[in-house]
Amino acid sequence: MNTQIAVDLDRTMIYSEGALGVPLDETFECVEMYEGKPLSYMSARSVSLLRELTETAAVVPTTTRTIEQFQRISLPGAPWRYAITSNGGNILVDGIPDTRWRNGFDVDLAGVGAELRSRISEEWVLKYREADGLFCYLVVNTAAVPKNFVTEWSQWCAAHGWNVSQQGRKIYTMPNAVCKSAAVAEVRARLIQDGTLDTEAHLLAAGDGALDAEMLIAADAAIRPRHGELELVRFARPWLTVTDTSGVRAGEEILEWLRNRTAVRRV
Repeated sequence: MNTQIAVDLDRTMIYSEGALGVPLDETFECVEMYEGKPLSYMSARSVSLLRELTETAAVVPTTTRTIEQFQRISLPGAPWRYAITSNGGNILVDGIPDTRWRNGFDVDLAGVGAELRSRISEEWVLKYREADGLFCYLVVNTAAVPKNFVTEWSQWCAAHGWNVSQQGRKIYTMPNAVCKSAAVAEVRARLIQDGTLDTEAHLLAAGDGALDAEMLIAADAAIRPRHGELELVRFARPWLTVTDTSGVRAGEEILEWLRNRTAVRRV
């Protein structure tokens, strides 16, 4: 193969009902159940395109979700030789976490978590969660978050080797060492080594959030939707395409773009 595709999941390929941007109807397929209820969807068009992509390119789902959260998804095109979870902190090989890769991270989550908890209030924080021993995040009431919280917390984190990203109701606190782009590069090296990828294979990437930015920068060509955290800051690069649409239609547009770019590389 001559194309590797690293693609984010939530609000890039899969969407909650509230994020679809169009009414939910019979043309959508539920790809995730949580506590017995449908949670995430893909359009029939997106399902078809993703399955088509897996036949012509090395597709690597690349998500900030924990291993458990990723395993809830019935993603078309599975099983996956490689998948990246925990924002790059875990690489799954045939569904099994690679302990050597995970053990390469020395993260002081306890110390950072304690500092974060000292700064928050139950008045606006709905949940505090730690993810795979690598990072933590808050689920918040966005209307009640103190105006300067993210800025002030980001400043503290920057001085201690961490970064902060807000995506909707979630505020992530992430060690700088844990990033999607490093895991994508590791998977690429393994795919070249085992002969799946050509040594000159192109890397295509797609994502919507700040935690995807390094991955998009590292790609030979990339695409993001016209929504999300990167849209808010008008994130742009010469090799980056922005969709014309938003919501689930942007997801279709992203997969069509990836399909077309892969087809061009095969010529």
